[in-house]
Amino acid sequence: MNRRSFLTNSVMAATAVGLKLSASNLLASTTSKTIISKQQYNDWFVFDGLGVLYDINDPGGSILDNWRMSERLRRDVLASGLSCYRQTTGAPFPAYPGDDVFETSVSMLSQHQKLIDANADVLTLVRKFDDIIQAQKDNKLAVTLGFQNSHVIGNNLDHVDTFKNLGVLTMQLTYNGQNQIGGGANVSPRLPLTEFGHQAVEKMNEVNVLIDLSHSGERTCLEAIAKSKAPVTISHSGCRALADFPRNKTDKELRMLADKGGLFGVYFMPFLAPDSKANSDHLVAHIEHAINVCGEDHVAIGTDGGYTGIDDMDSVRESTDKMTQHRIDNGAAAAGEKLGNLNFMPDIVGPEQFYLLANKLAERGHSNTRIEKVLGLNAYNLMREVWK
Repeated sequence: MNRRSFLTNSVMAATAVGLKLSASNLLASTTSKTIISKQQYNDWFVFDGLGVLYDINDPGGSILDNWRMSERLRRDVLASGLSCYRQTTGAPFPAYPGDDVFETSVSMLSQHQKLIDANADVLTLVRKFDDIIQAQKDNKLAVTLGFQNSHVIGNNLDHVDTFKNLGVLTMQLTYNGQNQIGGGANVSPRLPLTEFGHQAVEKMNEVNVLIDLSHSGERTCLEAIAKSKAPVTISHSGCRALADFPRNKTDKELRMLADKGGLFGVYFMPFLAPDSKANSDHLVAHIEHAINVCGEDHVAIGTDGGYTGIDDMDSVRESTDKMTQHRIDNGAAAAGEKLGNLNFMPDIVGPEQFYLLANKLAERGHSNTRIEKVLGLNAYNLMREVWK
C-alpha cells in the first residue's frame, strides 16, 4: 500500500484490527466540526521544519541501533500526512575539551543516511530540491538533513562545501550558546555576527545552503538576515510578543525576516506559553501573530518533535524530565526549559497533529489557501528558491 492510500485508510484500519488509539486520535474523534476533509488534506504538501523519527513510547530504544523503524513508527509517520521534514544531524551541543565536533558530525551524518537507506521503501534523502518532487511521485517521505549549530565547521569555510556534499542543505548558525559565528539565545542578545560569521553567511549563500536562525540571539539574527543575499529561515521558534522567552523571536526579527523573503516556523514547544504549559490554543495564537506580523506567505511550522501517538502520558513525563535534566546538566537547555515541561502540545500530538491543526485554523476563519501555505507550501517555495 502506498503512502496516500495508507493515509485514506489508516483510521479504519486501526479500528478494524483493534489498535490502541493515541491521544490525538481521541481528540480527533471528539472534534465537533471538521472543516477540511482528510481527502483534501492528503493532497497538500506538509512540511515539518524540524522533526525526528522516534517512538516516544520507547525512550530507551533507538532506531539508530538497527537502522529500522518500528512498525508503530512507520504506521504513525505514514498516517501523519507528512510529505517532508528536516532531521537534525551533526553535533548541536557545545564542545567539551577534547571533543572533535567535525568527526562527530560526520559520524552522525553517516548514521542518518544508513537509517534512510535501510528504510528506502518509506524514506528518501533530499540532496537537491528535485528529490522532494520525486519523493512525492514515489509516495515517500522526503528527509532533508540540517545542522542546529555551525560550530561544526570550525574556522574552515571549506567545511561548508564538505557538509553540503554529505547532504546537509540547512545550517543553523548558532545553538543556545556563543560560537565562532555569533550569539545564541542563552547569551547576551547584543552579541553580533562575527567577522567570520559574515564570511560564513556569504559562503552558505554561494553554495545554496539554507541559513537557519533559530536559537540565535537578537543582534546575531538581525545582522545575519541583513547580510544574507538569499532568504533565510527561523525554522522552529515562537513569538516573543506572546511569551517572553529568549528562544522566541521579537516582532523586529520577524518583520525583517519577512521583508527579505524568509520563513518563520512556529514550534510545538512549551515556550509558547508564559508558564511553559503550552497547548494547541497557544500554538494557534503564535501562528496568527506571526501571520499578522510577517504575512501569510512567510509563516510555517517546525514542531521540534516526533509523530507517534502517546500510550502512557505519565511515563512520557518521567522520561522527558530525565532528558531535560540531562540538557540542564550539560548546558544545552534554554531559558524556560525546566522539569515538568512537555516538549509537545499534549492536546495535539501524534499522527493527527497536522490535520488537527489545519482544522483548528479553519475553525478560526483562516482560508484553506492560507492553511495550506502554513502547513507546507511556503516551505516548499522557499526550498525551491534556495536549493537551486
